[in-house]
Amino acid sequence: MRRDVDAEFTTFVEARRPALRRFAYALCGDWHRADDLVQTALVRTYLAWGRLHTQGAEESYVRRAVLTSHVDEGRRPWRRERTPLDGHDRSVHDPAPEDRSALVEVLQTLPVMQRQVVVLRYLLDLSVEETAAELGISPGTVKSHASRGRDRLREVLSPSRS
Repeated sequence: MRRDVDAEFTTFVEARRPALRRFAYALCGDWHRADDLVQTALVRTYLAWGRLHTQGAEESYVRRAVLTSHVDEGRRPWRRERTPLDGHDRSVHDPAPEDRSALVEVLQTLPVMQRQVVVLRYLLDLSVEETAAELGISPGTVKSHASRGRDRLREVLSPSRS
C-alpha cells in the first residue's frame, strides 16, 4: 500500500514540479530559493498526502505550502542580515540582475501580499475566490491587492517610460 502512495506522490511531483518552481521563482525572484521553497512544500505535502489525495486537494495544498514557506523564509533572521559586500561578491550561480526578467524584478518590489495575489491571480490564473481561499483572506482584499499590484506593474513596466 505504501508503494502505491509513493508512486502517486512521485507522479504528482514529476508533473507539477516545474510549474511549482516557476511559481516559487515569481514569489522570491531567485531560482535557488525557489528550489528550496518547492522542496520544503513538497515535504509538507508528502506528510499529508494520504489525507490530501482522498480529498483531491493536492494542488491547492502544495501551492499554499509554497506561499507559507516563502513567508516563513522571509522571517528567518539570516534573511534579514545583509553583508557589507552584498551585491559585490555574488556567487558564480547567482544570475546577474540584467539577466532577470523585468517582470520578476518589479514583482520583487511589491509588498508580499500584493505579490502573492498578483502571482496567484495572473500567473496561475486563479479566480478571485480561489485566490482568497489560498491566502485565507476575503475576496475584497484580493481585489484590492490585485488592483494596487497591477497599477504598480503598469507604472513601472509602461512602454511610455523613458
